[in-house]
Parts: sequence; structure tokens; C-alpha cells
Amino acid sequence: MPSSGPTSGQIRADARARDQKLAFDIVEVGDLATLPPAPAVPGVFQPERYVPPTNLIAPGDLLEIAVYESGVTLFGGTKGASAAAAAGFDSTAQVERLPPVRVDDMGAIRLPYIGRLVVAGLTSTELEAKVRAGYKGMSQNPQVMVAIRESIGNSVILSGEVARPGRLVLPTNTETLSDVLALAGGYRGEVKDLSLRVVRQDQTVELRLADVMAHGERDMRIYPADRIAVVRAPRTIAVMGAPGRVEQMAFSGPTISLAEALAQAGGSNPGAGNAAAVFVFRFEKDAAGAEKPIAYHVNMMRASGYFLSQRFVMRDKDVLYVGNSEANQPSKVVSLVSQLFGPLVVLNSVVN
Repeated sequence: MPSSGPTSGQIRADARARDQKLAFDIVEVGDLATLPPAPAVPGVFQPERYVPPTNLIAPGDLLEIAVYESGVTLFGGTKGASAAAAAGFDSTAQVERLPPVRVDDMGAIRLPYIGRLVVAGLTSTELEAKVRAGYKGMSQNPQVMVAIRESIGNSVILSGEVARPGRLVLPTNTETLSDVLALAGGYRGEVKDLSLRVVRQDQTVELRLADVMAHGERDMRIYPADRIAVVRAPRTIAVMGAPGRVEQMAFSGPTISLAEALAQAGGSNPGAGNAAAVFVFRFEKDAAGAEKPIAYHVNMMRASGYFLSQRFVMRDKDVLYVGNSEANQPSKVVSLVSQLFGPLVVLNSVVN
């Protein structure tokens, strides 16, 4: 007979037939103890002991260096009374602003009269002292100021569903994941449909944005050189068998229960479905990490089934199946016979 799927008895017969290629077990969900555990939230990176300072110099950074001199000068720069006074120096000092210099791949720069300096790993304050020491014997009292115009080392890369993807400089190096998203203009799309992928050196962590928003401990600190991708990855379940309608259904919120999934699917079809044969098919991992197929059975013809279905948490890619009613088979036979012999009866009536 035509059918949208197996009945409860046929599913149980398949579970008992251990000679089949994909053997599975049926778990009877009859009380709270037999409910499957809720999906585990992935872990996050452990906070690092060392937090790099915001003015740390790294390869690729673009530096601006200004040398203030008074008395015997090396550069003979123009008098900059206002600039010198603003910097806290003698108003008679002369200032020489060197052309912007970028730190090369080896972490070094070249300055006039000093030559090559390895600066990667230094702070801007430490570099000021190093440049001042280099010019000290050539100028009477040089004072140096270093500013990082473009910070490559103190930045992260954002991509995907964010308002402003690209490179983002961390203002304080204490920003969390949600802080970085806010600084990038926020995310695009619904929270429930977005996944976060954070890459740090050779490690990767994937989180749901909804978990980060709901659990403060998941809002981990972001460090320079992290790469963050916001990916649109809606979670769905497949509704099959004899429900009110067959469809691939997206989660309506960060989480969805079996009761909510059944309600969205229209419940059991009163003309073909069996409310006592509600199954959830999924792959579970055992203690060794191997995947094993499991069919969870909830009897929605019992009042307890409605309480249990509220605590049953659906997972991404679950298959929600409503079994066909076994009593529906005779009606299908009658319908098929009617379709076969109905035209003959009509023809006989016309002839007579």
C-alpha cells in the first residue's frame, strides 16, 4: 500500500533485525531519567596569562617618529614652538618629523644616522628610548616621540556576517567577543542562525552566537592576531512520516523542544498518523567518540508524553518522525479498490 513511512511496529522490527547494515537502538523516553542530555556547549580558549600591551610594535606596523632638539641640533629642523609646547618640551625646540616608516617582515626599521633597528616586540615607549639613545651623541638633548599610525600586530580580522568586515584594531586588548562584534558595527542576521568561528594560532573554537549572548562565560576575551568569522548556519530538523505537514523546519529560537517542533509541524495527522509513535532519529556519540544511531520514542497518547516533550531538546539535523497508524492500512485498501473498480461501476451504469 502507498505509505509515507513505516509504522511503529515496523520500526521496532528493524531495530531487532541485527543483520542489517545499520543497526540502531530504540530508547523509550518514559520519564525524566531517560531524556537525552541537552547538547553540550563547546569550550572556549583559556585566558592567557600574558596580555600584550596596546602599544606593542609588530611587523607591518606603520610608525611615525618625531625628534625634538634644542641647542646643537642634528637635523636642523624647523622651529615648532606650538608642537614642542604641546609635547611638554622647551618652546624653543626644533622638531623633525621623519617620514612614516613601516616595520618590515624581519621586525626592523631603518632611520637616518642610526641605520637598522630591530623594533618588533618593543613598545612605542621602549622604542622612543632606543631612538633617543641612538641620537644622543649626535644632538645636544634629543627627545623622541613614537606613534603607531597603523597597528597590524594589535588587530584582529573579522569576516562574514558583520557590518564592517576587515581589520579591527583593539583599543584596549581587553575586548571580549561581543565587544569586537559591536566595534565592527554589529552582526547581520538573526542571533539564532549565526555561528562564530575563532582561530587562534593553530586552534579553532566554534560557538553559536546565541550561546555567547545567553552565557557570559562564553563571551571569551579576544587577543591580537585572532581571526573571527561570523557564519550564517541556521539549525534545522527534518519532519517526516505522517505529521500535519512534511518539511525541513528551521529552529524558531536558540533552542527548540520536541513539543515546539511537533506544534510547528501541525502535530500528528488525525487521518493517517499515530500520536503514540513519535520518534526522533539522531546520531549520538559514545564514550569513545564513535557515532551510533539512536531512535528516541515518545508516546504522545499519554499525558506524560506532553511533559517529557517539553524537556526533550532537539538538535541540529534531527529527524522528527510521526509513524503511520496501523489501523489506516485497511482504509487504504478500500480506497485503492474503489479507485480500481469505480470506473467499471460507472461504465456499467451508463451501458445499462
